[in-house]
Amino acid sequence: MSDSRRRLLPYAALIGLALIWGGSFLAIKVTVQDMSPTALLLFRSASGFVALAVIVIAMRKRLFGPGWRDRLIGFGIMALTNAVIPWVSIGWGEERISSGLASILNSTTTLWTAVLIYWVMPTERPSFINYVGVVVGFAGVVVLVYPELSTNGLSGDVLGALAVVLASLSYAVNALYQRRKMRHVSIFEISLGQLAASVLFAIPLAAPTLPSIHFHVLSMVAVIALGAIGTGVAYTLYYYVMNTLGAVRAAGVTYLVPVTAVFWGAFLLHESVSVSVIAGLIVILAGILLVNLRRVPRRETAVERDSAAA
Repeated sequence: MSDSRRRLLPYAALIGLALIWGGSFLAIKVTVQDMSPTALLLFRSASGFVALAVIVIAMRKRLFGPGWRDRLIGFGIMALTNAVIPWVSIGWGEERISSGLASILNSTTTLWTAVLIYWVMPTERPSFINYVGVVVGFAGVVVLVYPELSTNGLSGDVLGALAVVLASLSYAVNALYQRRKMRHVSIFEISLGQLAASVLFAIPLAAPTLPSIHFHVLSMVAVIALGAIGTGVAYTLYYYVMNTLGAVRAAGVTYLVPVTAVFWGAFLLHESVSVSVIAGLIVILAGILLVNLRRVPRRETAVERDSAAA
C-alpha cells in the first residue's frame, strides 16, 4: 500500500464512523419506543460484543491477547466512560430536552477533549489553528440545528441538559484514558473488553425494566443493528482513528455526526435540506479541516546547526 493511501485510511475510517453513528440516531429513535435506556444499553452492548467476536474469529485472530487479566480494570473504566454513563445519560436527557439542544450539547465532546488534553497530554496539544477549528466546528453544529431551535427553542429542563453534557464529558475522558493507558492494546481487544464489561454493568441496571419491553420486530432489528454496526464495528473504527489521528481529531466525529444524520434523513426519509443546513455543513467541514491541520516542523537554520555542533 502506498504512503499516500495509508495516510488517507484514517480519514476514510472517520467518515465511515460518522456515517454509522449518524444513522444510529434513527435506530435509537425506533428502539427507545419499546425499551428503557438501560435495556438499550444491555442489548446494544451484548449484540455489539457478539458481532465483533464473530468478526475477530472469522479473521482468525485471538479475542484477547496475553495478559488480558491485567487489563480488566481498564476495560471496566472504558465501559463506564464510553457506554454506561453516556448512553444512559443521553437516553435519559433526550426524554427531557429537544433533539436540537441535545445535538449541540453532544458535540461539546470535541471541546471537552481539546480542553482536557492541554493538561492531561501536553505532547498532543493541538495548535492554535486546531483550537480555532474546534470552535468553528461547534459553531457549525449550532447553525445546523438552528431551524429546530427557532421552532422549538431551547426546550427542556436543566437536569436533562446536564445529563447530555455529562455524556459528552464522559466521552472526552474515555478518549484521553485510551490514549494514556490503552493505546498499545489491540483495537479489537479494547473494543471486546469494554463491551463485555458493559454487558456486566448493564444486567443489574436493566433487569427491573426487562418485563416492560415490547419485543416488536422493527425495534429488535434496530437494536441488533445498533449493537452490531453502530457499536461493534464503530468501536473498532473509532479506536483506529484515535490511534492514528489523536484524541481531539477522533472526537471531531461528534461534529460530523449531525452532518451524516442530515444525509440519512434526506436519503431515507426524503427530508428537505434547507439553506441554513447547507451553511451549517460548510462551517462544520471548515472546522474539521482546521482541526486536522498539522504543524509543519520548523527547519533549523544554519546558525542553529552550527551552534548545536559547537
